[in-house]
Amino acid sequence: MTDRIIEIEIFGHKHKIRVKGEEDEKYIGRLTSYVDQRMREVAVKSKSADTLKVAVLAALNIADDYFACRKKLDQLNEAIGHMENEIGSLEDCLSKDEDTFKNIEDTT
Repeated sequence: MTDRIIEIEIFGHKHKIRVKGEEDEKYIGRLTSYVDQRMREVAVKSKSADTLKVAVLAALNIADDYFACRKKLDQLNEAIGHMENEIGSLEDCLSKDEDTFKNIEDTT
């Protein structure tokens, strides 16, 4: 796999970046579109033409999205952990019940 230099455009500015393959190029294209979109949204909301200000505000918005997703993922992982513990408890109860029924059958 060879490295290639591709040109991207974000918020009207062209940048050259190195990619390692076709998959990376497609992924970089998705990232480029996302960052460009977020910067354009911020520019409209902030009514600012200062590219640096728009970039910083967009970065803060993207970071906020990331932390919100991370928090949600942590909550889901915690809920899964609770469910796994509950399943384990239920399995223990079922196992004890099976042993009890087996002992009853053995005595009859």
